[in-house]
Amino acid sequence: MTKTVLILGGRGKIGSHATTAFARAGWTVRQFNRHADNMSHAAEGADVIVNGLNPPMYHNWKTLIPEITNQVIAAARSSGATVIVPGSIYNFGNQPGVFDENTEQKPHTRKGKIRVAMEKSYAESGVQVILLRAGNFIDPDGNGDFMSVGSLRNIRKGQFIHVGDPAAIQAYCYMPDWARAAVMLAERRHTLGQFNDIPFPGHAFTGATLKKQVEQHLGYALRAKRFPWGVMRLLSLVWELGREMSEMRYLYSMPHTISGTKFNQLLPDFQPTDLKTVLLAGVPADLNPDQRMRSRGHRVIML
Repeated sequence: MTKTVLILGGRGKIGSHATTAFARAGWTVRQFNRHADNMSHAAEGADVIVNGLNPPMYHNWKTLIPEITNQVIAAARSSGATVIVPGSIYNFGNQPGVFDENTEQKPHTRKGKIRVAMEKSYAESGVQVILLRAGNFIDPDGNGDFMSVGSLRNIRKGQFIHVGDPAAIQAYCYMPDWARAAVMLAERRHTLGQFNDIPFPGHAFTGATLKKQVEQHLGYALRAKRFPWGVMRLLSLVWELGREMSEMRYLYSMPHTISGTKFNQLLPDFQPTDLKTVLLAGVPADLNPDQRMRSRGHRVIML
């Protein structure tokens, strides 16, 4: 039987890796063109819709997230497709700990409240929804993920950026793994309920661990720098992205992990990418160990 998936936002972090994963699993993959297509028409005949649409740079979430959600629900109703949605931990607010599907949702930010409302709309829609909730995205393609815009954005200058507390353990999501999990859940959708809140455990580590692993790989020390939150706060008065990022500052110093209990019950055969590969995903390919002795201005680490 032909299995067809409609990918929304095919050029983004979610959409690009979902496209690869579904194609490798033998699915027929359609790409949604938001400038030319009607979503409900594009979804005709689709078994699954992967919602990878997200306004870039947090732009106008209050208006755009509900609009996208309503369009996706309408498309799923007309086609009978299952919707797969990437969930976030914004919903939980500032409460350190281990998050799972039973964690109380008490957002204290605008974006957290928008995400809670979005999930409520999906839960009450009557369509089947698989919400795969994850932590900080790590994209090996450097598509505006945590590494490329945060910790390793100045790695070519020999710097490592601590976005938050270096000792705070954080949950991370390696995008190829998330996409593979989405395929596996899609193929088992007939065994699932109508609304499925599934925490994706991914990997958990501290900023200090990430810095150490990258330094060991490169063979030299990186200068630790703090993310310029003060500058971001000042810019937030006139810059939308500065305002939206400043609102989420708490998240990067809040110790948290994501429980794997439910995920492992549903997908006991899932094999995540090894931790070392994930930790080094953001290191540019040309900064490899063979070049470590040619780098200038760095203290060499004896491995």
